[in-house]
Amino acid sequence: MDLEIAMLLGQDGVTNGAIYALLALALVLVFAVTRVIFIPQGEFVAYGALTLAMIEAGRLPGTLWLLLGAGVLVVALDGLDALRRGGMARLLQVVAANILYPLALLLLMRTTSTDTWPLAAKVLLTLAVVVPLGPMIYRIAYQPVAEASVLILLIVSVAVHVAMVGLGLLFFGAEGSRTSSFSDASFTVGPMMVSGQSLWVIGTSLGLIIALALFFNRTIYGKALRATAINRAGARLMGISPALAGRLTFMLAALIGALSGVLVAPIATIYYDTGFLIGLKGFVAAIIGGLASYPIAALGAILVGVLEAFSSFWASAYKEVIVFTLIIPVLVWRSLTSHHVEEDE
Repeated sequence: MDLEIAMLLGQDGVTNGAIYALLALALVLVFAVTRVIFIPQGEFVAYGALTLAMIEAGRLPGTLWLLLGAGVLVVALDGLDALRRGGMARLLQVVAANILYPLALLLLMRTTSTDTWPLAAKVLLTLAVVVPLGPMIYRIAYQPVAEASVLILLIVSVAVHVAMVGLGLLFFGAEGSRTSSFSDASFTVGPMMVSGQSLWVIGTSLGLIIALALFFNRTIYGKALRATAINRAGARLMGISPALAGRLTFMLAALIGALSGVLVAPIATIYYDTGFLIGLKGFVAAIIGGLASYPIAALGAILVGVLEAFSSFWASAYKEVIVFTLIIPVLVWRSLTSHHVEEDE
């Protein structure tokens, strides 16, 4: 270990920590608004990365069929209620958003060669396919039990995670994939070589965090989510729909997960089940923040990334154990310094 190696490990740690920070913020957001410990957050990372890989190869991603199937289920659940409340116009809106939209994407990808598109267009198409799965999953799996206890919501999360991993194996196969790098440039900073892809990851993560901060502080929907996170009952009394808040929250979580997958895919080979491990590291950072504090969760994510990088140098066989062991002293400290709060309180 010398200064140059330490700086390289620090660079890797900060780069990975930026991804974990995004996932930690998504987990804190979902739990604050819906009380759901969103275990499938990591699956959106894998779905985003592997969908982009299939688009780059000019193949039709399996997630598009999942989007269409989920849309049919949402229409089956919401169609009658939409017809009763808003008539045929409302029903057509539900059908357009959940069935016609996936069919339009399917037609687009059937009639064009996506492998010839510029990288930015491929990324946007990936997000267009993966992000709508977030609110659809909330409507299908979580909204019917939205008022249940945290334990039941956790069980539902485990079931959704298992289903999404199995579907990932079905859609993408067992082989791993990488995608094209956003930048092949490299910069020399003292004794350290900084890759352009690392700068893309860190810069995009910071940009997304700033965009989320502006969203929550400057927009009516962001303020509605903050109100729901602070007091669900009070927000409901003020006319904020818990169902709308839940769907919007899951859409943001899906966006963060899919974008994280797009950012990490050029750095590491992604398999259908890789997202679970990445999501767990984001969960460790979220626990450091108490599933409540966004800044502490982000700092915890950087700590997790740096600890993982240096552990891979000193004891690579035990780096995952070392990272996940970090959660034990945090839980012990929080149990000793926090008083028990009933869920209704």
